[in-house]
Order: sequence, then C-alpha cells, then structure tokens
Amino acid sequence: MSSNVVVAVDGTSGSGKSSTCRGVASRVGLRYLDTGAQFRAMTWFMLEQGVDVNDAEAVAARCAEPSIESGTDPLAPTIAVDGVDVSGPIRSAEVTAAVSPVSTVPQVRQRLLELQRSIIGEGGIVVEGRDIGSVVWPQAEVKVYLSADAAARARRRIAEHAHLGDVNTAEAGLLERDRIDSGRATAPLTMADGAVHIDTTHRTLDEVIDLVAGLVADADAVAEDHVAEDRA
Repeated sequence: MSSNVVVAVDGTSGSGKSSTCRGVASRVGLRYLDTGAQFRAMTWFMLEQGVDVNDAEAVAARCAEPSIESGTDPLAPTIAVDGVDVSGPIRSAEVTAAVSPVSTVPQVRQRLLELQRSIIGEGGIVVEGRDIGSVVWPQAEVKVYLSADAAARARRRIAEHAHLGDVNTAEAGLLERDRIDSGRATAPLTMADGAVHIDTTHRTLDEVIDLVAGLVADADAVAEDHVAEDRA
C-alpha cells in the first residue's frame, strides 16, 4: 500500500509508541524500526563490558565497537548485538536505569543516527523514537508526536514491566526520563515541525492506530496525486 512512505513517530516514554507503530506498520504493510531498542542495545553492551555509563568519555570511546542489527518485521521485531539476541535483556531494570546517560552521549547518537538512516533507506517504514521527525528523518511524509499524562504512562509501564515497582515509582522514573531527554544538548526530545500531536491518555490503542493509519492514507493520496500530475 505505502511502499515509500516514512512515518516518524516521536513522543514520551510510555505514551504508546511501540504498540502504535507496530500496529500501524502491520496494518498498512510497512517495515518497523524501534530506535529506542538500539539505544538500549548500546547500553546493554556497555554494561556487559563493564563501562561506567555515567562516564561520557568512556562510553564514547567504546560506542563504535558493537554491531547492532535491527529486524524490521512489525509482527516479530528483533534486536541483536554482535549476533546475540538481546530482545529480553535490553528490557531489564538495569538497562532501563542506564539508558538515559548513554543516550545523551553525542558519539552514541551519531553512531546510531547513521545506522537508523541506513535502515530507513528508501522508505516504506514506521520509525519510533524521540528525535525521528526532528533529526533522523525530518523529510518524513508523516510526523506524529504521541504523549499522555504521567500517571497514565506509569500505569501502562507497570502493566508491561512489573519489575518497575509501584505506580508512583514508575511515574517518577518517567518524569526523570522526560527531563533528561528534553534537556540534553544533542537531539533533545521535541515535537518536530509539522508533526500531528496525539494525546493517548484517554484513547484506546485501536483508536490511536486508526488515527495514524489515516494520516498514512492521506500521505499516500497526496503522493498519488503528485505522480498523476507528473504524468499529465
């Protein structure tokens, strides 16, 4: 249906990006890329290697080493480091606690930016992250920014990851992640120019998928009109 469209979905942690992006990609026949999983994979590598994740210079010195491979099937996305499947380990409490400082290192962001752009390639993909529409692929035909209030995000996170503790603890962690992501000097979390803002607090997952899929359909229609004009 949408062979070349790029859908850039940014937003806060716990706002429903992953479920929405996988649902949209599956529905309209696109590939799917979770850039957050790549940052988690890099963080997992640093922890495995005994690197102090709070030492930016140490992280920068090692970030070119791991080979990170992202599978883009929305029904079964994969993430591997040096050929090792790390889909489970990157969701651990240890990685979750360490991913923000690793993600703020400019050399890490540049390394993964190049990887992300190479995967996006000629399009046909839904990409989720925090700076996709603003930095990674600002020319995306569809840009979306998802948000939800902190309490709703915390409840969702607890439902998905019981190890995060109680709702209050999870909410505090999400707000701290928001602060770090929004305040970093390199590629901060922000709503890209031209992005459609969708508040998911009181919407079901299906409702959000419907909204984003509708934006994709609109972009396809515009692209088809341009092709028809070029042929005329």
